[in-house]
Amino acid sequence: MKLVGFALVVIGIVGLLWGGISWTQQEKVVDMGPLQVNKETEKSLPVPPIAGAICLVVGAGLIVVGRRR
Repeated sequence: MKLVGFALVVIGIVGLLWGGISWTQQEKVVDMGPLQVNKETEKSLPVPPIAGAICLVVGAGLIVVGRRR
């Protein structure tokens, strides 16, 4: 339960501070022997602030409940 709580707290903090998670994905478009063409696309997973706050509160609650047992 503590592990899930910590994960939710981290997701909540990321959601509140940065508004989500973004990353760059590279994919091969053309591969003709020595000639290669790659395309970079930026993907993102937006986290609304209210969802970040809920994750933070629920995660903290799970950590507290896990310590009591």
